Amino acid sequence: MNKVILMGRLTRDPEIRYSQNDNQMAIARYSLAVDRRGGRNNQNQDAQTADFINCVTFGKSAEFAERYFHKGIKIVVEGRIQTGSYTNKEGQKVYTTEVVVENQEFAESKSASDSNSASFDAGSYSGSYSAPQAAPAGNKPEAGFINVPDGIDEELPFG
Repeated sequence: MNKVILMGRLTRDPEIRYSQNDNQMAIARYSLAVDRRGGRNNQNQDAQTADFINCVTFGKSAEFAERYFHKGIKIVVEGRIQTGSYTNKEGQKVYTTEVVVENQEFAESKSASDSNSASFDAGSYSGSYSAPQAAPAGNKPEAGFINVPDGIDEELPFG
């Protein structure tokens, strides 16, 4: 079985291209910075580094990435690992590994994404970011959500 699920931040805006055949199809490529915690042999267990993982998606998913994804946002992707190789201009064989994305979605609210992506720098990424603040007490809307008061007699459309 070849299945991968990753959560990370985009290191740059997606790169979009369109196929040159009769049925033009969007192809989006982006890179995710995914946290990696220190291993057993590492002296500082809390130290975080990141893996930078190349991803590619096609069709409607690529168009979605073009429209809504940008550097610094946190997303979750599900897909499969694909390897390949090619010969570069110098005649050297280059091996590639990337995730072919089958599903992708946002991993945080737009307001949290906007505040985190404004300060995100992939060149100095250490895996840390400021976590969203807890919602205030009461029934005040926060990030598009409100607390549902006790005793509501209506049936909610989710459960």
